[in-house]
Amino acid sequence: MYLVTLFMSVQSMLKVERLTKTYPAAGGPLTVLREVSFELPAAASLAIVGPSGSGKTTLLGLCAGLDRPSGGRVELAGEDIGHLDEDARARVRNAHVGFVFQNFQLIPTLTAQENVLVPLELRGEGGAEAEAEAQRLLERVGLGARRDHYPVQLSGGEQQRVALARAFMNRPKILFCDEPTGNLDDDTAAAMVELIFGINRERGTTLVLVTHNLELARRCQRIMRLKGGAVISDENTLARE
Repeated sequence: MYLVTLFMSVQSMLKVERLTKTYPAAGGPLTVLREVSFELPAAASLAIVGPSGSGKTTLLGLCAGLDRPSGGRVELAGEDIGHLDEDARARVRNAHVGFVFQNFQLIPTLTAQENVLVPLELRGEGGAEAEAEAQRLLERVGLGARRDHYPVQLSGGEQQRVALARAFMNRPKILFCDEPTGNLDDDTAAAMVELIFGINRERGTTLVLVTHNLELARRCQRIMRLKGGAVISDENTLARE
């Protein structure tokens, strides 16, 4: 029974059903997401693309439990997160989710290594073993020698690599990336992409990527296109990353 339950649990890492998000506005309710449904198995990769204002980031935030939908449901790592309060959703995120944001979101008063350690320290799992893993991840992204530097002492590309190391620190089951190369130059962006897909492949993490970059999107196994808050296409690609 345990093996059957485990097998079923890994088949769907993310399940979204008729997801809708509406905000109050002066001219009446503003719907930014309209009954979006999809399912993503473990270790799969999905790119969400579309013009600005199409609902991409809103969808990402709802999938990760950063916000609550106006309608529909989200099942993340086998758990329906729609009825959880913020503390419970934060626990789910800390147990299963990694994030890479466009604007890095590093803590300025912490060193590179201390920033990478944040996810485990939130779980009360610091110590020598955690520090060694943080160092290994920083070396993996090419920043082993800069572990004691603060964000202000790092370039944009270096800060994004610290953010990537932090995202993988708690060995997430699913990684959400919101325009991870948007603030980087072409060479740095290319290196960042290789790191994201390289580490993701090594660890078998499910990947959900929001991007305007179609070349980057095609690195994923599946591309979902949004327009006006609705899915207008959902197709598999030839990617095998």
